[in-house]
Amino acid sequence: MLPQPLATDPAIVRPAHVPVAEQIRDGLVESVHYGSVIALAADGGTIFSAGDPLALFYPRSSLKPLQAVAMVRAGLRLPAPLLALSAASHSGAGMHQDGARRILDLHGLDEQALENAPDLPYGRAESSEWLRGGGAASRLAQNCSGKHAAMAATCVLNGWPVRGYLEPQHPLQQAIAGVVSELTGEEPALVSTDGCGTPLFALTLRGMARAFGLIASAAPGTAEATVAAAMRAHPEQVAGDGRDVTELMRRLPGLLAKDGFEGLQLAGLPDGRALAIKIADGSDRARLPVTLHALQAMGLDDGALGVLGPEPVLGGGRPVGRLRAVDFTR
Repeated sequence: MLPQPLATDPAIVRPAHVPVAEQIRDGLVESVHYGSVIALAADGGTIFSAGDPLALFYPRSSLKPLQAVAMVRAGLRLPAPLLALSAASHSGAGMHQDGARRILDLHGLDEQALENAPDLPYGRAESSEWLRGGGAASRLAQNCSGKHAAMAATCVLNGWPVRGYLEPQHPLQQAIAGVVSELTGEEPALVSTDGCGTPLFALTLRGMARAFGLIASAAPGTAEATVAAAMRAHPEQVAGDGRDVTELMRRLPGLLAKDGFEGLQLAGLPDGRALAIKIADGSDRARLPVTLHALQAMGLDDGALGVLGPEPVLGGGRPVGRLRAVDFTR
């Protein structure tokens, strides 16, 4: 096979990311992760930013709370644990798969209604257990099955066709697009397809932070507040045991947090402040230390975050360094 040519497409604009994390091994910077960050005040002003927070990016699974808001506005009513699962990138544990199945059952549907891509459970432990039990890739095991079950259920409630619910012109996806534009304050510049098959909008970190601030601080009784309350009350449904997003919400009551593939972290606070992070290389290992540093810079360090730091860098089985955030808040 001939080597692929270098990327020289003049239409491709590369964001002006900056260093946000580095790995130190015995006093030497071994690796550097670039990225962009923005923290917003309740009034929409910038608390701090780094890199290129106005560059377009695809929010991937961090979009799920916005999609859940749209479904609640369209009439979706679920018990809080199942609504949290509707906004989840779950690990694929039994409770997650059972929850997605229950959403379908409540609306007269079964797994055949799902149109997400089949996959193994996302969590390592959950995937190993699933395979030991003879499990194979399935739509229920895939980490977006709660969202897809909720999408199919919303179609039933509105008399919309269930088949083809992922098509951008489907009434469900049109309703979601409208809510995404409203909450972010942005008209998506591009539309792509996420890994699970749902339409995916190109937005900015500022726009996504705005949306999370609005959802996290919404008045009781609104769709936004309903989704936020479900996620906060059931963080184990939003991700799973051993997942940092679940632990962040457990340790910081009131925090609304959602991650996404390609190094994304979004967070909102009850007072309307919000945070959005993109790691340029898509690395998940840099996401947590950058998130912790940003939350601490926003005044949320009460000792609850220290235990969530990354594992030490090892050499010969002993600690010889660490992965740490660069101070991008100055």
